[in-house]
Amino acid sequence: MTTPHTPQEIAALVARRLAERTGEFAVIGLGRSGMAASRLLRKAGVSVYASDASSSPTVRAAAAELEREGASVDVGLHNLDRIAHAAAVVVSPGVPPEIPPLRVARDLNVPIVSEVEVALRLMPQLRYIATTGTNGKTTTTALVGHLLRALGLDAVDVGNIGTPVSELALREAPPAWAALEMSSFQLHDTPGILPDVGVLTTLSPDHLDRYTGVHEYYADKKRLFANATVPSRWVTTADNVDVHELVRGVSGHWYHFSTIRRDVDAWFDRERNELHVLGAPLMSRDDIALAGDHNVANVLAALLAVMVADAAHRTPAARATLAKALRSFAALAHRLEPVSDRNGILWLNDSKATNVASTQVAIVGMTRPTVVLLGGRHKGEPYTALAPELLRTARAVLAFGEAGPLVHQDLSPRLDGKVPVELIPAGISFEDVLRRARALAQTGDAILLSPACSSYDMFRNYEERGREFARLAGELA
Repeated sequence: MTTPHTPQEIAALVARRLAERTGEFAVIGLGRSGMAASRLLRKAGVSVYASDASSSPTVRAAAAELEREGASVDVGLHNLDRIAHAAAVVVSPGVPPEIPPLRVARDLNVPIVSEVEVALRLMPQLRYIATTGTNGKTTTTALVGHLLRALGLDAVDVGNIGTPVSELALREAPPAWAALEMSSFQLHDTPGILPDVGVLTTLSPDHLDRYTGVHEYYADKKRLFANATVPSRWVTTADNVDVHELVRGVSGHWYHFSTIRRDVDAWFDRERNELHVLGAPLMSRDDIALAGDHNVANVLAALLAVMVADAAHRTPAARATLAKALRSFAALAHRLEPVSDRNGILWLNDSKATNVASTQVAIVGMTRPTVVLLGGRHKGEPYTALAPELLRTARAVLAFGEAGPLVHQDLSPRLDGKVPVELIPAGISFEDVLRRARALAQTGDAILLSPACSSYDMFRNYEERGREFARLAGELA
């Protein structure tokens, strides 16, 4: 058999093996997506070998469940010989690419795919709008799902936003539509992706702790367009040069949004404070309860994606329905989420800001003096790009966690004493970091957690960090 090389060849091979139910599929990792993929494969009559290096009680419980469903399972180890002879390897996005089972699979040209790939191949009837980008993809995905449901469609938000796509296929009656968020890691292993509409929100360096350079990261983002054809429909920002360069020459119908330009398909009229989509004003900016121009861009992207997905979504009645739906959409948790506003101080939880570009967007949107909390686990980016906006709005910067010394080193000289950068000593609790922030804040200020780092030095994930920030804000306010 010819060794598959291109995404199209890998997707075709895996689809054929799924259709023929030939060979054993190896699933690496028994987290939520690995469990869902394993169960879906067994439901489809495919032989499954699942393994996880952990042997925690949670993993053992998951293994027992899969064994009852007919899968073969190892906990605490990976059977590399079995993986080497697998028909395909299914991997979760959080699994590091350098672990031995994936190295073995790559060395022996065993196809490696995501659970998204498996689910999409086993749900060919699913219509979906797929969104990726460095920032804005989660909010845009949630907006897309919200708007599809407002139009009366059976639609679910899935993918990187939290729910594995495979869980949809396990339902007795799978939905007709999905709003699918795709991370770069998921795109790397989803060679057959071909959405009804694909959305690219923004591009900037990220995950440089996992990629050798920004070119590798951007290359994974470009995989969204790997199967582009002339009828394909794509929505991208007109405000990002890197996006424009990345998609140059990709086939399809293109729709652009902007908060700066007017010569696009969806734009923000600042003079009239209106959002224009597909040639006509849709609604007032004041009717959208989301802060910042970046969220205006997210709304424009979602509107365009939903409206171009189907002609029925852009009738006068549909436009009115979409405008009404946007009025009820609230900020997502951990994304510039107000968690307390007492005694004249606003506490904002932007824990999802795990890269510099995302934090920069948050700081740009601040309209009051702000105590900014930066730190966590370093992801390979310098923090210097934050200096101009910090000079404009920050009352103080608190540099905490493992990355604290790097944050202090990058920003202290550039802020030149005009904005103090306090380095929180190692070992200081998150609660004490927030106590210091409260002591620095004055009436009329904001306290902003927008760390520009991952959470893994102090927390299991950004959600846990955000929840703890919200809890402490309620106590300290």
